[in-house]
Amino acid sequence: MTNLRLSPSRVNDYRNCPQLYKYRAIDQLPEAISLDAERGTLVHSILQELFDVPQGVRTEEFANSLIERLWDEQTAAKPELADLVSSQKEWFDRVASLLSNYFTIEEPNSFEPTERELHVEMNLTEDIYLHGYVDRLDIAPSGEVRIVDYKTGKAPKPNWEAKSLFQLQIYALVYWRTSGRIPSLLQLLYLGDGKIVRSVPTEEQLERTEQILLDIAKEILEAANLNSWKPKPSKLCDWCSFKNICPAFNS
Repeated sequence: MTNLRLSPSRVNDYRNCPQLYKYRAIDQLPEAISLDAERGTLVHSILQELFDVPQGVRTEEFANSLIERLWDEQTAAKPELADLVSSQKEWFDRVASLLSNYFTIEEPNSFEPTERELHVEMNLTEDIYLHGYVDRLDIAPSGEVRIVDYKTGKAPKPNWEAKSLFQLQIYALVYWRTSGRIPSLLQLLYLGDGKIVRSVPTEEQLERTEQILLDIAKEILEAANLNSWKPKPSKLCDWCSFKNICPAFNS
């Protein structure tokens, strides 16, 4: 391997378990459908459309009115989803609850987002391409930049916040290197419990993030050249689609 594509998701995979990274990024093995991930996709789609309408119309009632249509579109694209949801009412109620939490932590009628589902990219080196998709980027009239990411789970405990924010630090790094401006604020909106995790990035912090990415990239390239991907067993293994073929459990 001489060229490497990195994204926050793949970086997170490698940090959690190099073997998982191999299965996903190199082998590209199919995975079982995750209902949590599909619920997240639905909520993201709703919040995306919420900002398609003018200020004043962005209400919880309007957001709820989008659930059924967008779910129909999601299941039309992936028909097997419908069979995995035993109760559509309970499914919709859970989505509505997440949307309700969103409206307790943010007033979408009070601002206009500058970008949504923004693809950011840069060459970290000649051989390392870094990219990702930002849920929302807001630029205030004063020029301050805020990067926002929606999470449908619950906020992490304080000692785990730094790990959760690493994804947004990657986006902030790319934005800084490509625009010359350091974002003023990073925000993770946790709709599972209606909490916000914030961080104010600094140049020193983003340079450290860049070095971490370079170190991870070096490890991945070395692992690929040696074809050596060490599993890293943890409690996350119980949710892994590849547990039945992982050498950590099938030696």
